[in-house]
Amino acid sequence: VQLEESGGGSVQSGGSLRLSCSTSGYSLDNYCLGWFRQPPGQKREGVAIIDSDGTTVYADSVKGRFTVSQDNAKNMLYLQMDNLKLEDTAMYYCGADFAPAPNLHMTTDQALGAPLGFGVWGQGTQVNVSS
Repeated sequence: VQLEESGGGSVQSGGSLRLSCSTSGYSLDNYCLGWFRQPPGQKREGVAIIDSDGTTVYADSVKGRFTVSQDNAKNMLYLQMDNLKLEDTAMYYCGADFAPAPNLHMTTDQALGAPLGFGVWGQGTQVNVSS
């Protein structure tokens, strides 16, 4: 069982894309959900995190350009990406840290730098930004 991303594609610099991640099948009571990306040959890095309290945190490189949101009624996680840059090109993954009780999942600050703390991942969706 895993998460499922969609919405990737090719876009010119300055353009926008919205990524979606289905969390269907999981109990969305206590969690930390995140978007990560991995450029070719590089480590997976945190992009944006949201937890079950609605707290969000972003990587400095995307602040003001990317927005993470969720629709719990639809079991969906989103990443709106605006003003895309060449360096945003990467495979994007959504990950989840589900906890059995409040405050047992990672904090958003912890999660941004700790992809290994996420136990559930999607297969990824590719984003290519060209000039």
